[in-house]
Amino acid sequence: MQTPYYLIDKSRLLPNLQKIAWLRETSGAKSLLALKCFATWSVFDFMAQYMDGTTSSSLYEVKLGKARFPGETHAYSVAYADDEIAEVLAQSDKIIFNSINQLARFAAESQNHVRGLRVNPGVSTSGFDLADPARPFSRLGESDPAQVAAVADQITGLMFHNNCENDSFDRFDEMLTLIETNFGATLHKMTWVSLGGGIHFTGEGYPLERLSARLKAFAARYAVQVYLEPGEAAITGAATLEVTVLDTMHNGKNLAIVDSSIEAHMLDLLIYREAAKVSPDAGAHEWMICGKSCLAGDIFGEFRFDAPLKPGDRISFQDAAGYTMVKKNWFNGVKMPGIAIRELDGTTRQVRAFDYDDFAAALS
Repeated sequence: MQTPYYLIDKSRLLPNLQKIAWLRETSGAKSLLALKCFATWSVFDFMAQYMDGTTSSSLYEVKLGKARFPGETHAYSVAYADDEIAEVLAQSDKIIFNSINQLARFAAESQNHVRGLRVNPGVSTSGFDLADPARPFSRLGESDPAQVAAVADQITGLMFHNNCENDSFDRFDEMLTLIETNFGATLHKMTWVSLGGGIHFTGEGYPLERLSARLKAFAARYAVQVYLEPGEAAITGAATLEVTVLDTMHNGKNLAIVDSSIEAHMLDLLIYREAAKVSPDAGAHEWMICGKSCLAGDIFGEFRFDAPLKPGDRISFQDAAGYTMVKKNWFNGVKMPGIAIRELDGTTRQVRAFDYDDFAAALS
C-alpha cells in the first residue's frame, strides 16, 4: 500500500482487550470505549467482543457509537446545545450532564432518560495543565459535594474522570478513597458510577488483581454498577503510522524528510512536545526525521538506525492510535494517511484511502 497510512494490528490490539474482558469478569466493572481517544470504527466489531459499548464527548460521537459499536451508548458533553439535545437523547442509553445548570436546563426533555452528572473531585494525575481536569477554575464537572447531593434525586449515576495516563494503582486507590470520603453519601443513592478513563491497567506489570478487587469492593459498598472508560488502555501499541523517506539532507545533523507530517498526522505529540517512537531505535546512525509540511518545527524526533537513510526507506512510527487518528487534519494539504488493518491471520487490508476530493470537501 502507498504510504502514509495508519496500520492497526489486531494481534497487538487483542492483549489489551483480553485484559479488559478479564477485569469485567472478575470485578463486574463494565468498560466503554472512549471515542474521543479512538474512533476507527472498522475494528469496532472486533472490540465489541471484549467491551460493553462506547462513551462520547459530542453528538457525532454518540451517533457513531450507536451506529457502529454494539452495546451501551453513553452520552457526555461539556455542554449540550438546544438544537442537539433531542438527538443525543434518542441515540443514547445514558446521558451525563457536565453541570447542574445543564441538568436543570434539559430536565423536561430528559425526564424519562437515564441521567448522570459529572463530578470533579479536585485531584488528578495529569502532568500537563492543558489536560488536567482538576486544574484551577476547571469547567469539567461539579465540585461541591453539597450541591451534588442536592440534585441526587434527579440522577441515578455519577461520572468521575480524573485519571490521566495513570499507571499507578496506589495513586488510583488514593484518589478513589478521596472520592468516597467527599461524595460517599451521594454514592449510596446512585445505581451506577463511571470512574472514567486514563487508568493504564493494560500496561505491562500493572496489578490487575488489586484493581479488580478494589472495583468489586467499591461496587458492593455502594450497590452500583461500575463503568470504566478506557481509551488509551484499549488501544496502546495497537497501531503504527507507516511512512516513506522522500529526501535526505545534512545541516549539522542528518535529516530525513518523510511523506507525512507530525502537525497533520500525529498532532497530539506536537501539542505535548513529545517525540514519536520508532522501534528498535538502535544503531550507529542518528537521523532527525522531519515532516514534509512547511512548519519549521514539523519534526518527529531523532532516532538511530543500522544504516544511513535514503529515499524509499520505510519507517514505522509506533503507538499511532490513541489521540492520533482522531486528530489527523489537512494542514498544508499533505495527503491524509489511509487506514489499514492487519488481521489475526497476518493478512492486511486497506479500509480507507483519502484523496483530493476529501481535501476539497473539508472546506468550501
